[in-house]
Amino acid sequence: MRAVQVTEFGGPEVLNLVELPDPEPGPGQVLIEVDRVGVNYADTHQAENSYLAPSKLPLVPGGEVVGRTPEGKRVVALLDGGGYAERAVANLATTFDVPDGVDDLTALSFIVQGMTAWLLLRKSCHLESGESVVVHAAAGGVGTLAVQLAKAWGAGRVIATASNETKRELALELGADIAIDSRSEDMTAALREANGGKRVNIVLDMTGGAITDQSIAALAPFGRLGFYGMASREQPKPAELRNLLGHSTTIAGMWLPHAFTLPGNVFGKGMNELFELALAGKIRAVAGGEYGLAEARAAHEALRSRGTVGKLLLDPSK
Repeated sequence: MRAVQVTEFGGPEVLNLVELPDPEPGPGQVLIEVDRVGVNYADTHQAENSYLAPSKLPLVPGGEVVGRTPEGKRVVALLDGGGYAERAVANLATTFDVPDGVDDLTALSFIVQGMTAWLLLRKSCHLESGESVVVHAAAGGVGTLAVQLAKAWGAGRVIATASNETKRELALELGADIAIDSRSEDMTAALREANGGKRVNIVLDMTGGAITDQSIAALAPFGRLGFYGMASREQPKPAELRNLLGHSTTIAGMWLPHAFTLPGNVFGKGMNELFELALAGKIRAVAGGEYGLAEARAAHEALRSRGTVGKLLLDPSK
């Protein structure tokens, strides 16, 4: 089968199209004939070995696919890797049926980005009706869905940040009440101004560096920051416990795999809720571009440039 393989760590240049044997499913696993592959920012970290979970060479990147089982059932799945290929193996515990009426883009948008937004708002930050929510990188895969979910769940004011006018217009179209420039020199002041001079209740942040530091400073008492990535590849300052105490601040980190350690099939319930919202027309996935498997390097270059919007896909037939 055709697959994209990494044999040395680095940037997009280390992604190479090769021929590999078909993977063999083991106990509790299923073989999937892949229709589309989801591309995530985490894939760029995996290729350079800067992700939370260390990578081992050689590797086939890719943590999410949509396709069909040998019985013809249409499924979307999270993988331990191996997604950038014509066929992939997934654990049954992380494989979900795709309802009729839900397309490949939507299914793939939900299983990582959608569930990230769902968990941040539901579990990490515990959104309450009427609260203000800041969504950084609001035109990205997580951001586009977080804006819509926050509005659907009763946020009083959704403040989006994005780096250009086109992205800010998209955030407004998706339901944000105001969209501001993510390159503001003083993000603390910009967020308070966007919230009518008041501090904000919730910030969803995957940027890191100064943006994280200034976002924490913009939080109201009992405000929460949901931290789920570091796209800038810059470390924020270490949080001082006395400052958290002094402002009743919560900083919640969130890594998607931990959702599977929760009792009660929380991940499955979240996926079902997202599918229901999509079928009801209350949220939608935003297409960010589709690339052939042979164009995986270009997909990573686009993602790392932070010039993309929505969800990027790979088509393994090309």
